Amino acid sequence: MSREPIAHNRPVFDQLHPNIYRTAIALVAWFVASAWLLFDRGGYTGLSLTFVTVLLFVAVLLPWVLSRAWRKFQPRHLEEPSFRDWRSGDLMVWGARLRNTHAAIDVLLPLMAVAFGLTAIGIVFVVVRASVS
Repeated sequence: MSREPIAHNRPVFDQLHPNIYRTAIALVAWFVASAWLLFDRGGYTGLSLTFVTVLLFVAVLLPWVLSRAWRKFQPRHLEEPSFRDWRSGDLMVWGARLRNTHAAIDVLLPLMAVAFGLTAIGIVFVVVRASVS
């Protein structure tokens, strides 16, 4: 372990890798799919799930459209680094450096907790409902 607080010769990036965004979108899709598959019981539940689905669709679609517009009007198109190169570097966050692996965990962990937690709760819900009926 090094005694230096800052590791030198590490590449510094100013944005997350596109694979992180793809994973986040997949987790949101997992959340929506598990909500529909495990909690849709007819009646007004479908209406509530429709509103949640539309809300999450807009929450994913709006940043994606903005990023496409931002890329289109950049004076030069930079080639994105490989995920391995990005993972070994640092991310600039409000003037501070954060390891890219830590940044990815900070972004994806809440989404994973919600998606997998809802799935686990839904499975318990289905098992309890089957045992009662």
